[in-house]
Amino acid sequence: MIAPKHRCAHKRITPSLFSADPTEPHNVEHKKYTLDLLGKIFTVELNNWADQAHGSVLVRLGDTVVLVTAVMSAHPREGGGDFFPLSVDYEEKFYATGKILGSRFIKRETRPSEDAILTSRLIDRSIRPRFDMRVRNDVQVIVTVLSIDEQNDPDVPALLGASLALSLSDIPWQGPIAGVRVGKKTSMNGEKQELMLNPFYEDRISHDLDVIISATGERINMIEAGANEMPEGDFAAAIEWGFEHIKTMIRFQEEIIAEHKHVKREVKMTQRSPELTGLMNTEFMAKVEAAMYGHQPHDKQIVHSAIAEVKEAWMKKATEMHPDLFTKAEANLLFEEAINDIVHKRIIEKGERPDGRKPNEVRSLSASVGLLPRTHGSGLFMRGETHVLSLLTLGGPGDSQIIEGMETQTKKNFLHHYNFPPFSVGETRPMRGPGRREIGHGALAGRALLPLIPPRDQFPYTIRLVSEVLSSNGSSSMASVCGSSLALMNAGVPIKKAAGGAAMGLMLNEKGEYKVLTDIQGPEDHHGDMDFKAAGTRDGITAIQMDVKIEGITPQMLRDTLADAHVCRMKILDTMDAVISKPNENLSPWAPRIEIIKINPEKIGALIGPGGKVINEIIAQTGVQIDIDEDGTVYITSVKEEGMKEAIAAVKQITREVKAGEIFEGRVGRVLDFGAMVEIAPRQDGLVHISELAPWRVNKVTDIVNIGDVVKVIVKNIDDQGRVNLSLKDVPGAYSQEDIEKHRNDAPEPRYDERRGGGHDRRR
Repeated sequence: MIAPKHRCAHKRITPSLFSADPTEPHNVEHKKYTLDLLGKIFTVELNNWADQAHGSVLVRLGDTVVLVTAVMSAHPREGGGDFFPLSVDYEEKFYATGKILGSRFIKRETRPSEDAILTSRLIDRSIRPRFDMRVRNDVQVIVTVLSIDEQNDPDVPALLGASLALSLSDIPWQGPIAGVRVGKKTSMNGEKQELMLNPFYEDRISHDLDVIISATGERINMIEAGANEMPEGDFAAAIEWGFEHIKTMIRFQEEIIAEHKHVKREVKMTQRSPELTGLMNTEFMAKVEAAMYGHQPHDKQIVHSAIAEVKEAWMKKATEMHPDLFTKAEANLLFEEAINDIVHKRIIEKGERPDGRKPNEVRSLSASVGLLPRTHGSGLFMRGETHVLSLLTLGGPGDSQIIEGMETQTKKNFLHHYNFPPFSVGETRPMRGPGRREIGHGALAGRALLPLIPPRDQFPYTIRLVSEVLSSNGSSSMASVCGSSLALMNAGVPIKKAAGGAAMGLMLNEKGEYKVLTDIQGPEDHHGDMDFKAAGTRDGITAIQMDVKIEGITPQMLRDTLADAHVCRMKILDTMDAVISKPNENLSPWAPRIEIIKINPEKIGALIGPGGKVINEIIAQTGVQIDIDEDGTVYITSVKEEGMKEAIAAVKQITREVKAGEIFEGRVGRVLDFGAMVEIAPRQDGLVHISELAPWRVNKVTDIVNIGDVVKVIVKNIDDQGRVNLSLKDVPGAYSQEDIEKHRNDAPEPRYDERRGGGHDRRR
């Protein structure tokens, strides 16, 4: 059930709800503003801390505090370039947690974590559409996390800070925007669902929905969501609910901006001269259209070659006709705008896509599994010219990834990595590891699959998936979801069901007419107005990612897109199910096996041994991997069956719970005046008191046993301190009646403890 809207305390801007702190001087250098949003208090402070930044603001939510700055370079990039140079950096600071983090040797922050990169991308995708893309001055937004309270995520305050830092600067920007996080939690009986605004970290763990939305006051322009198979209608309702609260945050910002309005800087932009524009319209527009739409059947390479030929002719003619006006940047801009106009017009007016498909038509689909002999699982998914090979590797619990970041200290036992090599798009470039795009796409596909992964107590393996993009023409991240789902089933991982996904697009004209596109390709992504990636199962959504190049989309556009994405997903899942519809019953013969043993947590120390000596000896002798949880759960991982058996026997022997009445055969390890210590299990011994050695009075321990003797003993009891008391005389059959009669008349002599008056507990 959707929570009511009337709870918001900020229904309108009033001095009581939105006001400067009366204790502070009324000047721009130091002023505070607050907003109560369903009980979450946002505080915005304008001060002179970052005095030389062009815009800066301090935002606080709870005890989480971020400083956001915005700076624009004084001059355009030399040579102009063909893109708007915006960079967003989210800087995690370990001091914000009040902890000294890092490795043993490096205690300062180094390269950004995956979480930091994802947050940077989230902010970038929110603010970028509000810039004029003709700007060639560098713009940099830096978010520095100064304090974190382990309850409130800094990403939502960072979005607010980025919007205000840009709005209060002289940087040309069409803001403000704002963002909120929406969660949805199902009650224990499954009857009630409640939407939550900006939930705490602990509240997000069991949520069926975790989504961040950013928007202007009129349109939604960014979505980043993970969900537990949520129906499309419920998802749309949650977005609309969050959008209403964003409007409140927009009004909050508008009041601050009005009070501190800055004149925006005059910036030189890439211009369109009338002469070059006329040349394009009269002589080249038709040629561009023919290059894009004149090849059937559509072939990416042929179309690219045709467009490249037209572009080369255009650049040559423009240089010859208007040498005094020609600039490469303007010529590139005009050519790209021509393609953009043609694609929009043909799709909106005629429903014609460059490759000949209908707006809701999916490209040809293909799926296969079990392609490589030694990998634990593999799946190949092909959609048109997008081909992704996903490989799965299983490891033990000890192979999980340790995450130690500003916000999180945990272990991950499910990993998805995404690689996008240059040959996948027919290009060359240096291979220097994953960039922000690869990390973002990998995280998105991983989020889409996470709700399907079995819990650790049912499947204790560490799972690593790697999606290799072999050929790309749009939506490779969603193809990674499909390929990885195939690989999971092929490997025998007991996932609940298959997941698939596709990218959706949008073409919108100045009249407000639009067409939603199913399964977009590269040109439709590049020239379209929206990139909407939707993944899920037959029963609902597991992940959504959306960004736009326009102001944003309306709730109705969102619902239309979700509906078409559902139809597309069903077709994709049909293709996948035809190849493999449920997980294989057996794991790959090359995959390790895991056995789980439960031991008394008090025995963990004995199993590990001093400095890890005991456990390391078992590992070295058997070749297994052993991992221990604090609750006494022991995971033994091995590829070899014999090593597994040996390790299990050793662990059970070391951690065995000795009980009164049990009989052991042990070796005498030490002889004391008052008894003998007998090792009844590896690294576990007990005391046979001198009085328990024989059914007659024993004068010297060595009269009965010596070091190295192997004897049978019975456990008499375990005392309160866990010490084991043994008996040799009470073992059935240890002594014959003849032995007893022989020693019955022996002259009694005082025992050790009688002579010295000592007790019998002196073991060491």
